[in-house]
Amino acid sequence: MGKIVGAFAMSHQLGAPDGVEEQSERVFQGMREIGRRVRALEPTLIVILTSDHLNNFSLATPAPFAVGTAAEFVPCGDMGLPRDPVPGHAAFAGGLLDFAVAREGPVLTAAESLQPDHGVMIPLGIVDPQREIPMVPAFVNSVFYPDPSPAECLRFGALIAEYVATRPADERVVLLAAGGLSHWVGMKREGTVVEEWDRAVLDAMVQGRGTDLSALENADILATAGNGGLEIGAWIALAGAVPGAPGECLFYEAIPAWATGMAGVELHPA
Repeated sequence: MGKIVGAFAMSHQLGAPDGVEEQSERVFQGMREIGRRVRALEPTLIVILTSDHLNNFSLATPAPFAVGTAAEFVPCGDMGLPRDPVPGHAAFAGGLLDFAVAREGPVLTAAESLQPDHGVMIPLGIVDPQREIPMVPAFVNSVFYPDPSPAECLRFGALIAEYVATRPADERVVLLAAGGLSHWVGMKREGTVVEEWDRAVLDAMVQGRGTDLSALENADILATAGNGGLEIGAWIALAGAVPGAPGECLFYEAIPAWATGMAGVELHPA
């Protein structure tokens, strides 16, 4: 059986260091540490749980959950990020889609014509800068209605863990959730960071209580932590894949100049 050898989460935003030099350096060093830890686990596959930012999905094709099925992905290059190709893992992705149907689990959409944006490429660029490790993007919608509830996100993560257990014994999977924390995008409160809320989410994750976050409601997250705060759906999915796993917070910085709370954690699966 395959194995989840690592479980991490990090914010997928970056900004200019001007005026926040010390904070930005702590963030960069924390992200680099996640990268070092991921590579030390020698994964054969990285599954990135993340959200899209209107670059691949639309109101005409909303998808609560989607999985990138291509053998190779060419990034869209937003935020000036490189467009060098990234290896995918079509067999894993296709198998996950079939597994979800067989288990009558969450409805997953296949996304082959996909150009990953910064929600994938910032974290991937940190953990696999040489683009050597196959990657499967697993999208948790936080932009369009209907958006999946935290409880549904939890079930999505549990489904991924069940599927990994059916995979070949030599498959070593790292799960990397990306997004959050509190932030408003294109709204009146843009630039606000709710540190108390951010730290409550981080405490739940590292204390092995990440599954408790599935009791939240999207309306409450939106009101308290902004439309960008809905990106913690990916973190909740991660908790669903490794329920009860404790961990550690590797960095946290509230950076209004970047319009978000920046954080990174590692969970320790049994």
